[in-house]
Amino acid sequence: MLKLVLTGVWVCAVTLGSVYFSMQYASAPVVSEADADRRASEEYIPGEIITVPVIKEGAVQGYFLAKLSFSATKEGIAKLHAPLRQLVTDELYDMLVGSKYVDLADTGSFDLPTFKVAVKDGLNKKLGNEVITEVLVEQLEYLTKDDVERVANSQNRPYQKPVPVVDKNGNIAADKIPEGAVKANSSAH
Repeated sequence: MLKLVLTGVWVCAVTLGSVYFSMQYASAPVVSEADADRRASEEYIPGEIITVPVIKEGAVQGYFLAKLSFSATKEGIAKLHAPLRQLVTDELYDMLVGSKYVDLADTGSFDLPTFKVAVKDGLNKKLGNEVITEVLVEQLEYLTKDDVERVANSQNRPYQKPVPVVDKNGNIAADKIPEGAVKANSSAH
C-alpha cells in the first residue's frame, strides 16, 4: 500500500514539474523595444483581390488572381494624396500587366521573396517615400483563358481550381495577416 501511495506522489510531482517547465518555455516571445516601437508605428492594410491579365504573343493567355496586403508606416499613410488601396492597385497593374515577374512556361523560376521586394520597392518609388514596410501575398493564383470562358458561358464542364503560384523554393504564396492587425484594422474603419 505504501508503494502505491509513493508512486502516486511521484506521478503528481512529475506532472506538476512538467506543467511548470512547459509553462516557462511557452511564455510569450520577448519583443525588443525597437520592434515594439516599429510595430506601433505601422498599420496593416488589407488588400483587394485584383485580376491581372497575362498577355503573351499579343493575346490574353489567362489571368492572375492576386491579393496582396501591406504593412505601412502610419506617418507615410497620413501624407498620401489618395487612399493607399487605390494607389497600390494602380501600381500592381502597372507592374504586372505584361511583365515577366511570373513566367507560366517556367513556374520554377518564380521567386516569391524577390517578387515581394520588387512590389515593395515599386510601390515606395511610386509613393515617393518609404511608406510600405512589408508586402504580404495572401493569394496569387492563375486561371487559364479557357476557365474564364467556361464560367462566362455557363458551360457544364468540370471546374478546375485556380493553380496556386509556387516559387522556385516550393513556397506557395499565402501569407497571413497577423490576427491582432486584422481586429485592429476592422475596428478602426
